Amino acid sequence: MAECGRKALSLLEAVRSRYESLQISDDVFGESGDDSSENPFYSTSGDSSSERYSSESNGDEQRSAEMSGNQSDHPPGSVSNIQAEEEGWTDALREITAPPFKDTCGPAQKMPANASAIDFFQIFVPDNVIQNMVTQTNMYAKKFQERFGSDEGWCNVTLSEMKAFLGYVTSTSIHHHESVLSIWSSGFYSNKSIALTMTQSRFEKILKYFHIVAFRSSQTSNGLYKIQPFLDSLQQSLECSFRPSQTQVLHEPLIDEDPLFITTCTERELRKRKKRKFSLWVRQCTATGFICQVYVHLKEGAGPDSLDTLKNKPQLHSLVARQLCQNLSGKNSIIFTGPSITSLNLFEEFEKQDIYCCGLLSSRKSDCTGLPQSMLTNPDAPQRRGQYKTKMKGNMSLICWYNKGHFRFLTNAYSPSKQGVIIKRKSGEVPCPLAVEAFAAHLSYICKYDDKYSKYFIFHKPNKTWQQVFWLTISIVINNAYILYKMSDAYHRKRYSRMQFGERLVRELLGLEDCSPTQ
Repeated sequence: MAECGRKALSLLEAVRSRYESLQISDDVFGESGDDSSENPFYSTSGDSSSERYSSESNGDEQRSAEMSGNQSDHPPGSVSNIQAEEEGWTDALREITAPPFKDTCGPAQKMPANASAIDFFQIFVPDNVIQNMVTQTNMYAKKFQERFGSDEGWCNVTLSEMKAFLGYVTSTSIHHHESVLSIWSSGFYSNKSIALTMTQSRFEKILKYFHIVAFRSSQTSNGLYKIQPFLDSLQQSLECSFRPSQTQVLHEPLIDEDPLFITTCTERELRKRKKRKFSLWVRQCTATGFICQVYVHLKEGAGPDSLDTLKNKPQLHSLVARQLCQNLSGKNSIIFTGPSITSLNLFEEFEKQDIYCCGLLSSRKSDCTGLPQSMLTNPDAPQRRGQYKTKMKGNMSLICWYNKGHFRFLTNAYSPSKQGVIIKRKSGEVPCPLAVEAFAAHLSYICKYDDKYSKYFIFHKPNKTWQQVFWLTISIVINNAYILYKMSDAYHRKRYSRMQFGERLVRELLGLEDCSPTQ
């Protein structure tokens, strides 16, 4: 028994050594959660967000079983066995090696040891960006009053007031009150320590007129024109401030309501809340959790990325992936993708740009064009856990792996002949190809990040889409700022948890802390 325990421990250590870059994951927010464990793979907790990948596969399992009974019902675009052989798919496996990474990982600039929370925040939202908000807000207020009558309680907002305004709204990510106006109330969520910096009436006036772009240009057809300059500035800041690791993930982060709020809502209250009119995709470093790039897609309206222009969702998701990876060419990065992005055509296109991929495949959600039908249907014979089969085309491997259900992966980043293992607390080790092990390890980390990140949403819920996008991206900015802080000398001088960092940032934006800018 002891020997079995030692064997399992040594196996776990051997696997962990392959993912040393993920060791920061459990402490990325300066605190330990229920999901912090010695297992770097899929969480075994039932409420883990990583379970969404399993549920997708289980749904495919049922549909694939139905397809087995009706062989004419194959995923659109998939090819017959004969055609697959003609196009180069073969059972003969060969060794492949992804080229070494051509970049370094880490912050692009060294911050001083006395850098404050606001210094890290202003790497992404500097004074000139906030000053533009001041200018545009004042312009909008002037035009609004010219049209609808003067507002005697209004005077032009200043830079310090705009920072305080951002601080008040940001405080809802630390103290989870849905209405920012609760700060000035006499109820449970009141916060007298920050309420005196600005009156409630002044805050409401700024909230009423707040704008990033006051007026639409006659040449503008972009539905996000009211926030596009901020998004462009943010993209540049994200790219210039941090160099991600070789392994990155393309996904939609958890940006819905906080789980605690959802569980306390009645069904009627949930129905009354409007669905988001946009989706937000990110490219995220799996070594640190830093979000390297953001892409916002409006679900309605005309445009080059609308569903009216594109033929189907896989086309949309391929466009999203191209946008998110446009700065990765030539670096030999490895990208992990979910079923909606994974496709043979996209992966082959990326390979020409020295971008390598590993993605979970779904016969329902993925673009299966060019993939062998025999690999997309379940075999009639019962399978053992850990059993798998593989076909190759060039450097591309299509893997069908069984673990209480069939999981399919498409990759050109890992050799199909190399073995890996998935370690579960209850069921022990499950053998698998190395690509499956790598996918599980990196996606598990991102799911951990999302689980913790959901605690720090900005809870202010405006009705306008551009404002929803703005406050969501500010939430991303603050998390990124904390990651840079943890990787700096400032963290070794004063160790703040994520919550303490957020509280400190709020007070510095409000001007309640003595901090000298270092930029």
